[in-house]
Amino acid sequence: MNGNLSGTKNEVLADDTVFQVVGFKLEDEEFVIDILKVQEIIKMIDITPLPNAPHYVNGVINLRGKVIPVISLRKRFGFEDRVNDNLTRIIVVEIDKKLVGFIVDKVTEVLRIPASSIEPPPPLVSKIGSEYLKGVGKIGDRLLIILEVEKILSTDEQKEINNSL
Repeated sequence: MNGNLSGTKNEVLADDTVFQVVGFKLEDEEFVIDILKVQEIIKMIDITPLPNAPHYVNGVINLRGKVIPVISLRKRFGFEDRVNDNLTRIIVVEIDKKLVGFIVDKVTEVLRIPASSIEPPPPLVSKIGSEYLKGVGKIGDRLLIILEVEKILSTDEQKEINNSL
């Protein structure tokens, strides 16, 4: 698997496989995503609202000439909305060859998680359902919720967002 989290949930991993992930917080929950999916992390910039976009789409940004939809992961996962602050970041990821920005409360760190410390997702972790999850990683006494980037937006939702651009 070459150190990425793109395998299937049923795939047996070698015990010495280590995944590199980017950690971030929403409220007090710690999440991580595969570092290979992350294009860049930027500070909050002005977001242009999109009319008729889904409630969790804050709008679009212009990133070096590319128009990128920006999604509030707080809204997407059912957390209460909050005012952005100086720690708020946009994590730009690639989903199906398209760039999407995810607004998070704070980016924490880049971590290495051994495959042996990753368990399949339980039916309900945090306030979000297991359909978005790759698994739960344990580092010391920390539990890290591993998100599967491709599942945060369904194909229909991706089309809906692209149609509102």
